[in-house]
Amino acid sequence: MRRMPRLLATVVVIGVGLGGGTAAAGGAGSEPQPVPVQLVSITDFHGYLRPPSVADGGTIAGPDGKAQVVGGAAYLATHLKTIRAGHRNSIMFADGDSFAGWPFEVDAHADEPTIETLNALGVEFSSVGNHELDVSKSFLVDHMAKGKCFGTPGVDSCFTDSTGRRFHGADFDFQTANIVDQKGRPIVAPYTIRWVRDHGRSYPVGFIGLTVPDAPVGSTSYQPDLKALDPVESTNRAAAELTRRGVKAIVLNMHEGGTDASATYNNCVNPTGPAIELARRVTPQIDAIVTGHWHSAFNCSIPDPAGNPRPVVEAANHGRLFNEINLQLDPRTGEVLRDRTTSTNHAVTRDVTPDPQLQKIVDYWSAAGDRKYAEPVATVTGDFTRTPNAVGESTMADLAADVHLWTARKKGPADLGLIAAKPAIGSTALRGDLLVANSNKPGDADGRVLLGESWDAYGYGNPVLTVSLTGADLDTVLEQQWQTQPNGTVKFAPLALSKNVKYSFDASRAVGDRVDPKDVLIDGASLDPAKTYRVAALAYTVIGADGYTAFKANYTDPVRNDTDHETFASYLRAHKTLTPAPLDRVAQKG
Repeated sequence: MRRMPRLLATVVVIGVGLGGGTAAAGGAGSEPQPVPVQLVSITDFHGYLRPPSVADGGTIAGPDGKAQVVGGAAYLATHLKTIRAGHRNSIMFADGDSFAGWPFEVDAHADEPTIETLNALGVEFSSVGNHELDVSKSFLVDHMAKGKCFGTPGVDSCFTDSTGRRFHGADFDFQTANIVDQKGRPIVAPYTIRWVRDHGRSYPVGFIGLTVPDAPVGSTSYQPDLKALDPVESTNRAAAELTRRGVKAIVLNMHEGGTDASATYNNCVNPTGPAIELARRVTPQIDAIVTGHWHSAFNCSIPDPAGNPRPVVEAANHGRLFNEINLQLDPRTGEVLRDRTTSTNHAVTRDVTPDPQLQKIVDYWSAAGDRKYAEPVATVTGDFTRTPNAVGESTMADLAADVHLWTARKKGPADLGLIAAKPAIGSTALRGDLLVANSNKPGDADGRVLLGESWDAYGYGNPVLTVSLTGADLDTVLEQQWQTQPNGTVKFAPLALSKNVKYSFDASRAVGDRVDPKDVLIDGASLDPAKTYRVAALAYTVIGADGYTAFKANYTDPVRNDTDHETFASYLRAHKTLTPAPLDRVAQKG
């Protein structure tokens, strides 16, 4: 979807209140007092039950600029209980990307540990983030939301949780106003309404869910059966419907974000990004905007199209921060008194006592993760390493290319598999080696490959796609292994190809003319520029994020296969004993 043009935002720092907005109800004499509503939210939790390491953002710059040690679900629970204490009308929600997490203990248990954690934290609803769609629409709406099992219970899903019960799904619901199926049907409700009570009556507060527009074609959430609608139009349509239903207080819970230039998490300096642009455009009926996706931390006020300020906030990621917005409703109309709105990002510091219930959950799944990590999946007779030879070929990369072809052929025709062994940009999915030597980790032995070792060695949460490319397009992709840099040097970004492919190149020729199609043999036949080939590769590569732009420009007919970690483990289990193949798939002329 085309990005909206960047707009320059007028910024006011929130903390003591926002100027402008609807007229306030009087507070003197017999006039009824405003109705207080506390909104507490987290974003981009990503399954970080345990405190994140420093490398994963386990610190954050505090108000004084000094690093604070932060994160961990048990510490988050303690902070949430403290901040919500004494608030009659407190609403807790998530902004998306809560699961489809990166910690092994979460991924190995179908993201169910995160759902148990969010249930215990008291999450009432969540927008759909792109990572909520990393497996499938059904995985979100049937498994995560409703607890429907898939595969073998206790092996693939529906694991026993920390209470001894089988997974039952989320105690909360999901919303997105802009992600629909190919027929235009919503995948979940566009919004939810929560009621607060004061002065002997109830008042509705509406929350519109919004998802980053590139989710249907994103590298991890790639779902060809879904599409995204315009986010501004979707938001305004949902807000208009809420207004027709008598809802005067409306919050946009948007999984799309931005960034700013401030060094600390409660300031706002020169904010930029899609969320900032959208905040200037969506209807003034929206009273507050909670954002995510960018893993940023800012606390802004940005005028709506009518010129009235409203909070636009993002509370980092991995449970390091949470946001608190305090609204005041006019008791006569239920509208938000904008001049009395305050917003604060709070650090999840570890100088408090971790909540015992949440700590039990964290400990339970950490131990379960350790047991899963130690499960044997295969035996190797030689080392699979990422160490390249003179033409960029390595045993680990060749193995991954074979895995891609294998998984693609389980679902339909495929002619070859490939992987970016050393991408032109970004990082490779090849993150480790598979060695014969005992790692000295629990359960390991010489030659044994543990499930956790396979997870560590390959993958970053991407699905393997099967797409169509003409022979001419595939030749262009191969040529893009050599890319001229701004300083005139040539960067070599080798691709590994499956074992049914052999080719040669001539490095003495000009960039863009180093591979002759007749020297590319697929199942023994030369590459035919006019023929269409089915190619299996990671979505990250297909959408051009690795720097091979010919992929993104030319691929058609995508089919989504399994995700990388799961695909690799399945391949190892199916093949039992693996021996590194000779490095003879690529040759250099001359």
